[in-house]
Amino acid sequence: MRILHTSDWHVGKVLKGKNRTEEHIRVLAQVVEIARAERPDLVIVAGDLYDTAAPTAEATRLVTRALSALRKTGARVVAIGGNHDNGAALDALRPWADAAGIELRGSYPKGDLKDLLIEGTTEGGERWRLVALPFLSQRYAIRAAEMYDLTAAEANQTYADLMARLIAKISEPFGEPGVVNLLTAHLTIVGASTGGGEREAHTIMGYAVPATVFPPNAHYVALGHLHRTQSVISPCPTRYSGSPLAVDFGEEENVCSVAIVDVSADRAAHVRDVPVTSALTLRTVRGTLEQLATVNLPDAWLRVLVREAPRPGLREDVQELLPNALEVRIDPDMLPKSSGARGAERAGRSPRELFGDYLDSRGNAEEGVRELFDELYDEVSSNR
Repeated sequence: MRILHTSDWHVGKVLKGKNRTEEHIRVLAQVVEIARAERPDLVIVAGDLYDTAAPTAEATRLVTRALSALRKTGARVVAIGGNHDNGAALDALRPWADAAGIELRGSYPKGDLKDLLIEGTTEGGERWRLVALPFLSQRYAIRAAEMYDLTAAEANQTYADLMARLIAKISEPFGEPGVVNLLTAHLTIVGASTGGGEREAHTIMGYAVPATVFPPNAHYVALGHLHRTQSVISPCPTRYSGSPLAVDFGEEENVCSVAIVDVSADRAAHVRDVPVTSALTLRTVRGTLEQLATVNLPDAWLRVLVREAPRPGLREDVQELLPNALEVRIDPDMLPKSSGARGAERAGRSPRELFGDYLDSRGNAEEGVRELFDELYDEVSSNR
């Protein structure tokens, strides 16, 4: 059977105030085109369909249309909730999804865990089973009373043990011969590399589990959550598909793609990545205004590190040269290094003196700034 594995769409993402809806439309349209060309039996979307737990109507429309278009290619479609998604809201869409032939698993059922085991048969007669595990919050997995009684290390180990038991329980049917055994989850694996734009609170070690939680008789594990495409050393073939577009400047070096997996019950999974190139690239450039005037990157969103002394109007000057600059900062190499000794020297100095030190450290000699600070400080002080 053939599988198209994608994840971390982050529809609704706003980058430094820039709405990226048009890019997402192009990216998801290209993913659908790849599905039409590759003709997978199964499409797996491994979480983070949205960038926020409260997506706009526009974002919801785009995600549901993309899922519908993938289903119309003839593939079965399974999508799980990620840490950015509202699991309950995804589950509320299940009547629509069921009618459309799409399998949505936004959160964990309160009753029978068998709802997380999905089965099917390809047109060629290949039987498959898929364990679909949405993101599981540590606070939800471990009761509050237990969290207070456990150290951080104990809570981390408790979370990992719980995930291992959960996976082992739901994957018990994997022992049957002649069936392709699959698993998809939205989580962090110990030792895997972050992509640069993930939500830090959900990628720290408290949420990381060892790859040994996966059953050795699984033919392929399709992961979401980390935005960098990568394979993971595991008892079975395990891979992050990565995000199909760079969601933040920390991901500018990532190669955006979807994974195409060919596998059968008696043959190891063969994975190849198909690039997704519809989004604008993200680039960091640095230099003086004179150097920045020579930059020619019209098809990229830019983070600009300016090698000039700070002054009012500098950002506007940069954006006049580079209209696609979304972030403009002074190059850190241009800022003086602070030291503990200097901090000690400042102890006991007045706010006016400290503000003067700050302006001096930034090379700001703009007339009137110190006088304006004095006026504002006097006004605030007199109102106390």
